[in-house]
Amino acid sequence: MAGETKITLIGNLADNPTLQYTDGGAAVVNMTVIANEKVYDSATRAWRDGDSLSMPCVAWRGYAENIAASLTKGARVIVTGTLKQRSYQPADGPRRSFTELLIDEVGPSLRFATAEVTKASGKRPALQQAAPQQAAPAAAWPPRPTTPPATNPWPTPAMAG
Repeated sequence: MAGETKITLIGNLADNPTLQYTDGGAAVVNMTVIANEKVYDSATRAWRDGDSLSMPCVAWRGYAENIAASLTKGARVIVTGTLKQRSYQPADGPRRSFTELLIDEVGPSLRFATAEVTKASGKRPALQQAAPQQAAPAAAWPPRPTTPPATNPWPTPAMAG
């Protein structure tokens, strides 16, 4: 769609991806990617860590299950997606806004590692089928939507402007 902010982020996973299920049964995975820049310090003639960016990322449905089964804390990943900003009104405070990356593509970085790719069957793994469906806790920050985004990325004629 027009007006979307697409970015590519390269960094490391801050923690294992968290897989949950909405009340409607849709899988959702949440993970945080931390990207650190390296800065050359000419005074010490050495590289040092510069500023870092911590970006919450989210994916839905079968893609969420594949991410949770494939990636672990510390893995270096390349993530491409759409920046989304959402607001939340907690009962006990002011309105809060946050930005997250809705994942289009994600994979391991092979600069310093190797990977073995296995094509996913179309079915949920047996472990995931037995898991109870649960929504994100109401007090979690940032709050997670209870419904996944639309599966059709193309605007309908009513949306075209």
